[in-house]
Amino acid sequence: MKVFGGEEVSAGSILVRQLGTVIHPGTNVKLGRDYTLYSTVDGVVKYERLGRDRKKVSVYPAQASA
Repeated sequence: MKVFGGEEVSAGSILVRQLGTVIHPGTNVKLGRDYTLYSTVDGVVKYERLGRDRKKVSVYPAQASA
């Protein structure tokens, strides 16, 4: 686990290094050839459930404060 939930990341940042798909890619997350999950946008990381017994990680764009 490189980045925990609630942390801000930039595009291209590695989120999880893993062997196999223990955690699946969600919104704005891509799966690398070695099962590494990385962010495609700047934003905040959130870990979520995918069905009953699987997990996924998503990156949601940060809200712009005006």
